Amino acid sequence: MIPRRYVDGVPAPIRGRVFFSAAVVLRVAFCFIAAMAVASSGDALAQTQPQAASPQSSARKLPPVKQTALTEKQIQGVIAASKDIHAITDSAPEDIDKLSAKTVALLDVVARKNGLASYDEYKSISENVGLVFGGYDTATRKYVGKEALIKLRIARVRADKKMPAEDKKEALQDLNDDLQFPLPLVENRDNIALVVKYLDRLSATMRGD
Repeated sequence: MIPRRYVDGVPAPIRGRVFFSAAVVLRVAFCFIAAMAVASSGDALAQTQPQAASPQSSARKLPPVKQTALTEKQIQGVIAASKDIHAITDSAPEDIDKLSAKTVALLDVVARKNGLASYDEYKSISENVGLVFGGYDTATRKYVGKEALIKLRIARVRADKKMPAEDKKEALQDLNDDLQFPLPLVENRDNIALVVKYLDRLSATMRGD
């Protein structure tokens, strides 16, 4: 599914490819990058009891992310390269997960032009950025981790008295579904402050495909 709604101003649960870029191979049910709910009442919180997962609905495993310490130069390189990277991957005849050597070569040129070693480095940086985004609460401006963030959003949706009942039901279903796609906590804590510093510029490059 393609994200349809947003919580706290950014994509919350994400299915398929991560929200950050069409080139990013981290898959979440956000990432990102699922339907989103608009928590229009703001930051009101309420107690919530997420449904217990049965053996059949236990958390699904996602491809592992190699966590690395990011540098400011790398973040700037990804931001600068994203437009051209998107243009190439959008026009490529092959699937994003099965790019041809010719397409990868073009992507490598773009990456190097923007100070990165290769397209692989671009993807690695994007995935690590995605981990921060996946657990960053824009309401409190704190990184809490994906699971805690989703539970906060569930509480906010339940507490929202202005949201139509049908929208609330859909949002809660999608948020609970996304709990089945956990992300690891960010190991390199300095990455959080660095990503937050470039939050707006990185958000502008986010993709929902």
